[in-house]
Amino acid sequence: MMKTAVVILNWNTRDLLERFLPGLIVSVKGEGDAEVIVADNASDDGSVEMMAEKFPSVRTIGLDRNYGFAEGYDRALEDIEAEYFVLINSDVEVSAGWLGPLTEWMDSHPECGACGPKLHSWYERDRFEYAGAAGGYIDRYGYPFCRGRVLGMTETDNGQYDEPKDVLWVSGACLMVRSELFRKLGGFDRRFFAHMEEIDLCWRIQLAGYRVTALPFSTVYHLGGGTLPMDSPSKLRLNHRNNLLMLDNNLALTVGKAKAARIMLFRRFLDGCTALAYLCCGKTSRFRALRQAHKEYRLLRKETGGTCRLSAPAGHVTGIYGGFILLQAMLKREKVFGLIGRIGRSA
Repeated sequence: MMKTAVVILNWNTRDLLERFLPGLIVSVKGEGDAEVIVADNASDDGSVEMMAEKFPSVRTIGLDRNYGFAEGYDRALEDIEAEYFVLINSDVEVSAGWLGPLTEWMDSHPECGACGPKLHSWYERDRFEYAGAAGGYIDRYGYPFCRGRVLGMTETDNGQYDEPKDVLWVSGACLMVRSELFRKLGGFDRRFFAHMEEIDLCWRIQLAGYRVTALPFSTVYHLGGGTLPMDSPSKLRLNHRNNLLMLDNNLALTVGKAKAARIMLFRRFLDGCTALAYLCCGKTSRFRALRQAHKEYRLLRKETGGTCRLSAPAGHVTGIYGGFILLQAMLKREKVFGLIGRIGRSA
């Protein structure tokens, strides 16, 4: 069994693989017992043929159809034996020495179940990137945000997050997880298809008694928007639907059934207000996407998704902010980042 498997799940991103895979391969070669593997979600853009032609030494796992991020990774990782899995997007450019600090941290901190590097923007390389920045939290109603990113606002990295910090989640754009724990928890919840499955997994990792840590010793650069653009109604639908599924999976185990029920009721009210605002502003496609998200949530919550759910919490959950981050961001604007620095605990 190898030490670390660095796995890209690809779907129709041939150009990104050609651009970023060479640098990834070189960086991993210098890290000892590690291997880059590409799993392909039945791409039809010539990705598999390109891999065979230009990267014949890279192991490629072909899936028979597009299973999305969640089930695609679940299926691909079934065929990989390694102590640690690193899940990394095809639109990520790595820096020299990015992998070693992650492996060393996991080796020296057996209580840590998952960790991740800083995510900087590929376009503005000193600025945090939207997808994960320097580690993520959620507020009391389940809205995600990050150290270095709230709503559409991002910070320049001036060293303000240069200490290891236990957080609720690290981005699936670049995530290291213990393979044994990943499998014990049933992997990703396949109902999600794509978006927020890593937040759900990291939350379950904490409920299982492990820590999730954002590390400042490693930095990668994320292009972003490789599959769905930020303003896509489909992205909005998946984010809202999966956010509700995530809360359904984990909230009662974290705060108790009665409190969870109250939170979920108010969250549905907030989503209703958001949908009404979209309608009033003439954004009918976004209104329909949010309405569809709730419809799909009601149908999908009856399914298990193949995920091993915990019957009782075994660990303290770090990284849930007790306030309402959307309101704080509207009131404080950029000053909200001062509030974020006080959330969570040092690792």
